[in-house]
Formats: sequence, C-alpha cells, structure tokens
Amino acid sequence: MLQELNAIPSILDLLKSEYPIIQLLALKTLGVITNDKEARAMLRDNQGVDHLIKVLETKELNDLHTEALSVMANCLEDMDTLVLIQQTGILKKLLSFAENSTIPDIQKNAAKAITKAAYDPEIRKLFHEQEVEKCLVALLGSENDGTKIAACQAISVMCENSGSKEFFNNQGIPQLIQLLKSDSEEVREAAALALANLTTCNTANVIAAAEADGIDPLINILSSNRDGAIANAATVLANMAMQEPLRVKMQNHDVMHALLGPLCSANTVVQSKAALMVATTACDVEARTELRNSGGLEPLVELLCSKNDEVRRHASWAVMVCANDELMAVELFRLGALDILEEINLSVSRKNKFSEAAYNKLLNNYLSLKYSLTGYLSSSNIINDGFYDYGRINPGTKLLPLKDLCLQEPSDLRAVLLVNSKSSDVSPPASMEDKSSDIGYGRSISSSSSLRRVSKEKTNYPFSTRSGSPTEDKLEPTSGRNTAVSKSTTKEKGSRKGRGKKEEEKVKEEEEVAAAPKLTGEGSPDKEWYPPSDLDFCVYVDEVTKSIFPITNIEEQIEALAKYVAEKMGGKVSKEKLHDFGWELHISELKFQLKSNVVPIGQIKKGIFYHRALLFKALADKIGIGCSLVRGEYGRAWNEVKLMNESRKGLIGALPPLEVYVVDLMFHPGRLMKLRSKEADLYRYL
Repeated sequence: MLQELNAIPSILDLLKSEYPIIQLLALKTLGVITNDKEARAMLRDNQGVDHLIKVLETKELNDLHTEALSVMANCLEDMDTLVLIQQTGILKKLLSFAENSTIPDIQKNAAKAITKAAYDPEIRKLFHEQEVEKCLVALLGSENDGTKIAACQAISVMCENSGSKEFFNNQGIPQLIQLLKSDSEEVREAAALALANLTTCNTANVIAAAEADGIDPLINILSSNRDGAIANAATVLANMAMQEPLRVKMQNHDVMHALLGPLCSANTVVQSKAALMVATTACDVEARTELRNSGGLEPLVELLCSKNDEVRRHASWAVMVCANDELMAVELFRLGALDILEEINLSVSRKNKFSEAAYNKLLNNYLSLKYSLTGYLSSSNIINDGFYDYGRINPGTKLLPLKDLCLQEPSDLRAVLLVNSKSSDVSPPASMEDKSSDIGYGRSISSSSSLRRVSKEKTNYPFSTRSGSPTEDKLEPTSGRNTAVSKSTTKEKGSRKGRGKKEEEKVKEEEEVAAAPKLTGEGSPDKEWYPPSDLDFCVYVDEVTKSIFPITNIEEQIEALAKYVAEKMGGKVSKEKLHDFGWELHISELKFQLKSNVVPIGQIKKGIFYHRALLFKALADKIGIGCSLVRGEYGRAWNEVKLMNESRKGLIGALPPLEVYVVDLMFHPGRLMKLRSKEADLYRYL
C-alpha cells in the first residue's frame, strides 16, 4: 500500500516544513510505519536516513531529536540500512551525537536503539567494529537514571559478542559495580543484569567484578524488593563462586545467611538462582554449616517439590552438594529430602540427572540409612565412626538418629549395632565406677569399661549435638581420675596436712561428686552429646593394623582377618550346633547391662552372621581391604571380596575380570567361596 501510494517521499518532504508540529507528526508517522521491513527499505531507497541525520544535527530542532532517534532505531534493525549507515560514516556521527548530547531523553533513546538492534548477531558484530562499547560506557556516567538503565540494558545485549565482553573487562565493569550502590532499585537491577551476562562463562570478567569490590554490594542486593535484581545478583555471585578464592571471600561476607530470603521467595526465577547459588557456594563444611545454622536447608528441601523444572533441577543439585558430609546428609534426611527425591525419580517427566545423583549422594553419606534401606554397602562405602546398623526398614520409614536410640530404654527390639573406634584417653573416677553400674547412655556413665571413655577429638566428632553428655570432656588415662579433680587435689595438699584422714577422704569424695555432673552431662544443655565409645573395638583396630595390615598378599590378609573376627565373636560354630550357640542371651544381657538397645560392636563376644559381617567390614575398611556388606534374610549377612582367579595369574594381555568370593566367618573362618557356588549359597541362605 505504501509503495503504491509512494507515501515515504511525501512524508520526508514534510520534515522540511516550517511548522514544528507538522515535522513532529511526520516523524511520529515514520516511527510507526518503519516497524515494517518494506517501509524501512523504502525509507533507505529515498535517502530517508540523510533527512533524519539533518534533523539530529540541527540544534534548533532539538525538540524533534527524540522522535528522530526513534525512527533511526527502527532503521538500525535493517541490516542493509545499517551497512549503509556504517559505510557513509553516519553511525559514527550517531554514536558521537548520543554520547555528547546534554538531553537525557536523547541519550536514553540512543541506548535503547542500540539495544533493539543488537539482538541481531550480525548487527552486534558491526556495532563492535564501530566501538559502540565506548559510547555505552560513557552513558553509564550520566546523571539520569533512565539513561543509566538503558546503557546497562544495551551492555547486557552487546556482551553476547565475545569481543564486546572482553572490552568491558577493563572499561565498564567498575562503573557497573558503582551502579550497584545506586539509590534507585531500577538502576541496581539493570547493572546486576549487565554483570550477570558479562560474568557468565567468562573468568576474566568474574575476577574483574570481584577486584572492583563487587561482592559486598551484590550480596546486599539479595535483600532487595525487586525479584529481577535478586535473580541477577544471584547469577553473578554463582559465577563468582566457581572460583575458590572468590568463594572464600563470599563466605566471609555471610553469603549463606543472605540466601535465606531468596530461597523463601515465591518467584520461580529467584528460587532457581538461589538454589544455583547454594550449589556453587556450599562446597565446604563451613559453608554448609552456615547454611544449616541460618535455617536454609528447610526452604531448599521445599524447592524440591517445585513444579518448575529449573527450580527442581537446581534444588536437586544444591541438595547433592549439601549432602557431601554425614551430618548434613542426616539433617536433609530428617527434613524429608530422601523421600521427595525418591518420588521425583519415579516420575519420568520430573526426574533429572541431579535428582538421581542427590538421592545416591544422600545414601552414600548416610551409610546407616543406606544399609537399613538397601541392605548393601559396597567396597567404596567406607564405614566410619558413628555408623549403626538398626536393621531393615521399609522405604518411607524414618530412621531415628543415634542419639535418640541411645536414650531409649532397652526393649525386645533387635539390638542396634554401633561402630565407634574413637580412642579413649580417660576414664571416670574410681568412686564413680562403682556407683554407675546400672545407668545407661545419655543418662550417666555405664559400668562397662568401653563406655567410660570419650574421643580425643570431640570438637571434630560428626554426631555432636547440644545436649547432655554421657561422658566428660577429658579424663586421665592412667589414674582413672578426672583431670580437674587431680589438679585440685594436688593444689590443696598443703592445706590438708593438718586434717585427719577421714576428713581428707570426705573432701576428696565431695570433689569427685561435684565432678560427676560434668561427666554425665545431666542438666547441662550446653554440653555436647557423643556416641558411646567402644574400647574393645579400638583394641581390635589397633591389633589388626599391627598384625594383618602388613601382610602383602590380599588373600592371606582376608583369611587372617576372617579368623580374627571369628575368634572375637565366639569362634568357629558348626551348622549343627548353631541353635545352641546362645548369642541371643548374650545380646540380651548386654542390652540389660547397658540400659540401651544400642550395643557397641566390640562388646559382642558371641555373634552370628550379621554381627560378624559388620565387624569384618568395619575392620577391613580400617586397613584398606575392599569388601562389601550384604544383608540377607533371618539374621544372615555376609561379606563379598573381589580377587583374581589363580589360574589366570601371569597371563599376558588385558587383565582378566576379578571374581567375587563370599567370606566364611562362621563355619570355616577364612574360607573363600565363589559367589553363587553351592557352598556360598548354603552360607548365605537357610
């Protein structure tokens, strides 16, 4: 229609009118019709760009400059017109005009024109060749907020060009960091957007942003009222967290606490970016602990239930990172993360690679739960101190923490087997030993020698919680008396010389009684709780380390360890006399003596399949023998090891696959039975 009417030349002629209102209406008309590609071509063919430049160069027509720039912005979207503008030097004039203009609207519209055109990759490339970045950096220094915002938006689009991204490394990033401190939230949001795009997949720009002191203002923006600003700032911080030195700096600025708000946001983009930040920043124990203490785990677990794919994917990634240590894995399990992940992974449309990895990570860092749920620990699942075998549980069933189990009264339930090799260097005072024979874990000190000791490394123990302690902080290894009591007694010797023997004994007894609350932790909520120690197991570890670890032949090592475990658990038992072994009575007596269902593995002197298999696995892990632990039915459990077949040794060529053997710990301790052989099946099943 326009071509038929030949309207463009007529409209351009109106720009020469002596009436400003006619010129203005002509420009507004051109602004509308040049949204059409054919109209832009007609404008180019009729030298319309020249007419627009004349308007812009005429100072007396400065009230028309804004509309002229609007038409020019449409023209820049046409590649042929842009090439013409570039070849004739008009683009240089246009950029210079925008940079040097004193009218904020003109500068703002110029930046918007660049933004609009720069979405085209070819135009971005041409803009870069004309050094449009210099103009944009200059506009960042404008006093007008609208101009700053438009310049930031133009930079965020221009940095899609790699050359432009490199240019802003030295010029632009420092100015953008300053804009993060602006009083205008809109300006802060636009600056954060530009930085988000500049730092994505560009380490140099990440470092430049950090060196320009960008970490603190970015963290401050996480508490902004604008969702866009929060999401953009979180993106920049996530990019920074990829660099370990910068991640440490961020943690020093209390970044994990600042994430609590974004994690609780109702905006899915903010949720996604916040979860991504957790995934990139919670890479060490200190950061994860700070996140947990700030209350960030609860909203993170809730994000797993999101209907948004990206939120769910980033939340799964974050949970996978947070589950890197046992304490966090236990807490995440308590919050229901495992059940949610299991449900997600059952859905073809909702599961993702991170949800599957997070589920496995949770189990592999909470081996007590993994063994109860799956009945299997691989050779790479290393049993650490604090592991406990509760027995088989069904999916969806909550596994109680060890502390809760220790504080329960003994019952008819299956004994919970505890592995704890934390060495003890102390024992309670002699007078206390006689008085505590009928007191269980968490309530006072047990009479058992292995329960009167605590770890040297209390501050590092993974099961610490603020509660009463079953044992005291430090006790003397040789005298069996509390260190504080001994020192106090020594200091007061001089003052006691004139006292009678009975009075001295009375004072000593009072001191020991006064020390008792420190030992038991009763009424001391600020004391840390520790799992019951196991002196006998400590001795086992020491003995196998000295006698079995030095053996160079792996098969001989396994045989020696199997015989050792059998010896400690009541020796060889024939199949015919298995029912007369009396292990049930022995376990019941231990539970009664300890006043608890939790029984340290080292105290069991009569054990069957599942007791021996756990002890074998625990000791094998201590000395580096690779073996798995498999739970069977009716109290059966066994260990599997991988060995090279003797007949294949020495053969030239590729290494043959290792064969799996079941270790006999009951009938013929040390015997290795090939998996699925008749003898192995008789051992594994009733």
